Amino acid sequence: MKKLNVMLLAAVFAISSVATASTKPTESETNFTQEIKELLKKPSFKVENEIEASVTFTLNNEGEIVVLSIDSDSDMVKGYIKNRLNYQKIEAKPRTGVKFYTMPVRVVAS
Repeated sequence: MKKLNVMLLAAVFAISSVATASTKPTESETNFTQEIKELLKKPSFKVENEIEASVTFTLNNEGEIVVLSIDSDSDMVKGYIKNRLNYQKIEAKPRTGVKFYTMPVRVVAS
């Protein structure tokens, strides 16, 4: 009987975790991403090839972006992203409960 109860409990946890997982971004998450894209538009430098970076940031109490780290091979891209994003206020509110955000950034040749 104990094994049956444990199995049922495990099944309930599995079903509830799948049911609550959201794979489609909400409207506020989409607006959040769009605001960051706008802040990173039109770099003042030219690149020959595509450069990729991974930006980790958080939001402070005033709704400003605080860049924590930038993972890229290009120092020019690191400086550009940090200068454009750090302490910029955004209007859209992302998901609640999330402390750190990681966003891929791709700079393409124009």
